Amino acid sequence: MDSPVSTFHKTIFRIRQHYWVLTLSRFRTWYWRVLGMKIGDGTRLSVMKVTWPHKVSLGKRCSLEHAVYMNAAGGYTEGVSIEVGDGTFIGHGCEFNVTSKVTVGRDCLIAAGTRFIDHDHGMDPEAHMIDQPETHAEITVGSDVWIGANCIVLRGITIGDGAVLAAGSVLTASVPAYAVYGGVPARLIRMRSEPRSGLIRFATR
Repeated sequence: MDSPVSTFHKTIFRIRQHYWVLTLSRFRTWYWRVLGMKIGDGTRLSVMKVTWPHKVSLGKRCSLEHAVYMNAAGGYTEGVSIEVGDGTFIGHGCEFNVTSKVTVGRDCLIAAGTRFIDHDHGMDPEAHMIDQPETHAEITVGSDVWIGANCIVLRGITIGDGAVLAAGSVLTASVPAYAVYGGVPARLIRMRSEPRSGLIRFATR
């Protein structure tokens, strides 16, 4: 039988983890929608930083942990620069540093500390680094993708459906569907078996 102290602690935990968090999430959803962010029903938000909310679109039933940073350039332009599909989880401390566009599919797991950086600049020794010309290219992440903690995904990368990226990897080349990549720079470790049921196409989560 639980002691009175244990019961009290469990009650406080349930209030803090469920009711209070859900209430705050609903308030944050309202706040970001007022500022122009597109947010699907059932998405849960923690404390996050967004430079230009109207450049961000989150699907239904997404879950974002605290300290996610969405930094999209071109604040005075129309259109979405960061697009996240239904049912995707984004861990704490993730960063979207976007000049062009980053698209993430549905039902993905993006672990803590992952960074998406869709731009780069030159290294001409005749010019200071801060004056180098910038290049950028879109990043596309398919559906049902698992990206491990503290990964870096660089410009122009496409990650296919069902792929896995090992923790701490730096991705400099595109990843085929159902491939497992890891390392610095990331390379093919093995291939997964593609599901016969058509899980990606017909998922209704």
